Amino acid sequence: KMANISTAVTQGSEVWLIKALQEVGDGKWFQVVERVGLDNLTKERQIIRQARESVGDERQLKPMLFAGVIIEGGIIGYDSNVLTGGAGVRYLGIGPSTQYRQDIVTVTMRMTSTQTGEVLLSVSTTKTIISSGSSMTVFKFFDMGTESFEAEAGHTINEPVNYAVRVAIEQSVVELIKEGEKRNLWKFKDEELE
Repeated sequence: KMANISTAVTQGSEVWLIKALQEVGDGKWFQVVERVGLDNLTKERQIIRQARESVGDERQLKPMLFAGVIIEGGIIGYDSNVLTGGAGVRYLGIGPSTQYRQDIVTVTMRMTSTQTGEVLLSVSTTKTIISSGSSMTVFKFFDMGTESFEAEAGHTINEPVNYAVRVAIEQSVVELIKEGEKRNLWKFKDEELE
C-alpha cells in the first residue's frame, strides 16, 4: 500500500488546532489535553515513576485528565488554479501586465463524544489563497531594426499557504462553536447578567 503525502500544505496542522482551542474564549472555553504526543507523555510519566521509586519517593503523579470530547479533522482538499487570469497591453513595445491565480484549501473538523462515540458536530470551511503578479515591459528595436532592447520589471505577491491553512482551522473552530450553540450543546453567557 502506498500513501501519498501532500507537500502543498503543512503536515503539522494539529498545533494550530490546539492553539485555536486554547485561545478561544480567552482560554476558558476548552481545556485541551495532550493526545498527539501521548506516547512521549506516557513514557516520561513512566520515567518519573521509576526515578521516584528508585530513591524511595512515595509521591504519586496526578492522574491524567480524560477528554469529554475529541476534536479532530483534516485538510481534505487543496485545489490549485481554481481561477487564473491576467491582462496586459503594449503600445509601441511598452506596457504593463498583471496576472492572478486563486487556490482553495478545505478543512473539516468534527467533535465526537468520548462517552458514546457519537459525532456531535461536523463542519467544513474553505479559505481562498490569492497570488498576483504585475510587470512592466519595454521592447524596442533600434538601428533600423538590427538591434533590440528588452527590459521587464515586476513583482509577485503570494499569500502563504500555511497562513491560509491556519485561518481555515481557526474558522472551523468558530463554526464548531456556533454550531454547538445552535444544537444546544452549550450556551453563550449573557455578559449583561454578570
